Amino acid sequence: MENYNMNLTLKVWRQKNSAEKGGFQTYQVKNVSSEMSFLEMIDVLNEDLINEGKDPIAFDHDCREGICGMCSMYINGRPHGPWQNNTVCQLHMRAYKDGDTIVVEPWRANAFPVIKDLMVDRSAFDRIIQAGGYISVNTGSPVDANAIPIEKDKADAAFAAAACIGCGACVAACKNSSAMLFLSAKASHLALLPQGAPERKSRALAMVAQMDKEGFGSCTNTGACEAVCPKGISIENIARLNREYMCAAAVSDKG
Repeated sequence: MENYNMNLTLKVWRQKNSAEKGGFQTYQVKNVSSEMSFLEMIDVLNEDLINEGKDPIAFDHDCREGICGMCSMYINGRPHGPWQNNTVCQLHMRAYKDGDTIVVEPWRANAFPVIKDLMVDRSAFDRIIQAGGYISVNTGSPVDANAIPIEKDKADAAFAAAACIGCGACVAACKNSSAMLFLSAKASHLALLPQGAPERKSRALAMVAQMDKEGFGSCTNTGACEAVCPKGISIENIARLNREYMCAAAVSDKG
């Protein structure tokens, strides 16, 4: 693929912290290589800002390999940018052409307050996972892979759900800022496996309660979350979570 350079206009959301109002600032970025990643392009812009004595753009990143989920930002109104099943760090500038204007914003959700610029606090996700508690099975030395027989369709579904990286794109895409896709993925990969069975009911109740406590909205059933998920997490997990929750609630009421 041919490498080429381009000049771009960036409109980036700048905000000092969650208490202060933010706004867009416009930057001209020149000679951007088509083979740069989107985050590398911001790195170049930040170097220019630092050399000019200005405050660089704050954004979250870690692995830059599409694994950690930290590079959470809207690009032209779409979480993680235009490519399907892709994170921002894996988005390359060949997705754009010379002269394009690109608008970059942080996630917009009450449960994800802005820390600075494009960085948001996603610790609400951590608290939802913590609410699910631990599994009580023996987690000593590894056993043979075939020691516990598991149907292939369940094993595959559990593996697919466990691929969730907790980036928050599902929340960002949902008009109600629902965390149902994230929560359902985390609950499903344990509910589908025998190791997660002992706490299956209490886990569903506790995680949903924590999600509500964090201020996430209700599911819209529009499927926007699945459409922008970088790991292609299926909304079938939401249906599974609803069944898990209803069964757990029914047993709890009887108790």
